[in-house]
Amino acid sequence: MTVTASAPSTATAPPGHPSSSLGLAEVLSDVRVMVGRSLRRSSRDGEALVMAVMLPVALMLLFVYVFGGAIEVGTDYINYVVPGIILLCAGFGAASTATYVANDAVTGVVDRFRSMPIFGSACLIGHVVASVVRNLLATVVVIGVALLIGWRPSAGPVEWLLTLVFLVLFMTAVSFLSAALGLLVGSVEAANSVTFVMLFLPYVSSAFVPPDTMPAALRGFAEHQPITPMIETLRGLLMGSVIGSSWWIAAVEWAAVLAVSAVGAGLLFRRKTR
Repeated sequence: MTVTASAPSTATAPPGHPSSSLGLAEVLSDVRVMVGRSLRRSSRDGEALVMAVMLPVALMLLFVYVFGGAIEVGTDYINYVVPGIILLCAGFGAASTATYVANDAVTGVVDRFRSMPIFGSACLIGHVVASVVRNLLATVVVIGVALLIGWRPSAGPVEWLLTLVFLVLFMTAVSFLSAALGLLVGSVEAANSVTFVMLFLPYVSSAFVPPDTMPAALRGFAEHQPITPMIETLRGLLMGSVIGSSWWIAAVEWAAVLAVSAVGAGLLFRRKTR
């Protein structure tokens, strides 16, 4: 008797996990769908969108018009503080990724995706890409307001392009870190609380005042934490100040954060979907 081999079926692959039957086109299609889902979800969360823009703008206005006259930085305070506000805006919006990922985990959305023959990490990547898009849009708004109130950057096209590269690196790293934290803590409330630490770091850096004006113990932390070299790099690119070694320190540190966070988030996501 002749036995005819049947065609392979994708149903034999573990649902919700990548398999050899998934080509690059299918993977990209799955990621595109998940990015669209995350962006649509963000557009419905009006409160989070408003806060992602309004809080950095409010802080910028507060520091420029209330505290700026009393802070001596050797230049117009607005030109000093805006690069820090830009990074604060990027970090604030990226940190919200933790709550979106945690919500998917606790509401059973991830389990539903697991039952589908899709690329396993598409949901996670979708959250991160959507976070970067959201934060780039929020950053544009913050820059627009800064220009309206008198900020005058000296950057040319190359400097603006490099600024974009560093911002995208920072946003992606913080988004993956937030996603990992959201998967780790397991609840929306805890995810919202744990990201407070990341939002606090820019305040103890060179974002608002030079670290050498701080008490000795605090100055040491401000000078050596990873936010400061990123801010100094952005300040140098946008305002023409001396960057020194800040650019490569920022690149190495945040590339390391991105690598560790991406691997950690992927492992935690696979553990959640087993």
